[in-house]
Amino acid sequence: MTTRYGVERADLEGLLTDWGEPAYRARQAWHALYGEVVPLEDATALPRALRTRLGASLPTALDLVTEASSADGLTTKWLWAAGHDRAQVETVLMRSAHRASVCVSSQAGCAMACTFCATGQAGFDRHLDVGEIVEQVVRAAHGSPPRVSNVVFMGMGEPLANYEPVWAAVERLHHDLGISARRITISTVGVVPSMLRLAEESLPVTLALSLHAPDDALRDQLVPLNRRYPLDEVLDAATAVAGAHGRRVTFEYAGIAGVNDSRAQAQALADRLTRWPGVGGPHVNLIPLNPTAGYGGHSPARGRLREFADVLRSRGVPTTIRRNRGLDIDAACGQLRARAVTGSATPDG
Repeated sequence: MTTRYGVERADLEGLLTDWGEPAYRARQAWHALYGEVVPLEDATALPRALRTRLGASLPTALDLVTEASSADGLTTKWLWAAGHDRAQVETVLMRSAHRASVCVSSQAGCAMACTFCATGQAGFDRHLDVGEIVEQVVRAAHGSPPRVSNVVFMGMGEPLANYEPVWAAVERLHHDLGISARRITISTVGVVPSMLRLAEESLPVTLALSLHAPDDALRDQLVPLNRRYPLDEVLDAATAVAGAHGRRVTFEYAGIAGVNDSRAQAQALADRLTRWPGVGGPHVNLIPLNPTAGYGGHSPARGRLREFADVLRSRGVPTTIRRNRGLDIDAACGQLRARAVTGSATPDG
């Protein structure tokens, strides 16, 4: 069955035409879903009977299992049961006074098996379809007073291992929901063939490349995919994406105490990135490792992270240290991992 945010506009028009509705009803329905960004039940431009019929024919893909908010009230995490198989995925909304960003999942679980990531520790269930991805953004927008302006594909899963649905979702978010492609970020651990496909797309999305190590030997341990696509190949593909979109690539680096946080490793990373020829040059996003149950490592001391960042900056590599949000609800980077929860579903799409 086609879901509410998976249906194509032409198919919605065809459905309503088959029901004998005038053409403008499809425009009203589409505008409610993507222009007004309201649940179908609140699309008051449509007659109540038509809303009810559409709701039955185009159900939501996600049923709410749990919702949690951080102590400061600025981060919200939802656990959803998706699709007929009730696959569990998580979505995170991060708000400030004037901006809202949604971190979406592209898969239920993840097959990349990065050792320090909770999602990788949980294993892979399945890919999400375009409706399940888009609906995460829309449902988050329903609960956000600031308009959602940014979307990051940094939730559960490897986005570039689920390329077609992810890119279809990007197009829907840009063309229909009105989110600028420049405010959409796709993260990857280095799926080289899909990175090269991304370089051929017309929308100038931002690429975030998860490095986490300055050399192949260590990256082989932390990011097993590196054994298939080593660093030189991954960086060449990142160069192609940066050149095609005219966008600077962000290099993500999770700092792990005693593993990848030494001064020598900072210098090795700087050596590699100062030679990287991508448009705009490199920018490193240094992330304090977030705790997960399946990995014994921990974040370096704050001073150690600052020293690592200073080495990179002294070599001409712009570096920021990320301020983690949502730690108290396991919503920070690397912490998303659906947990089996029983309970009633609460659709509100």
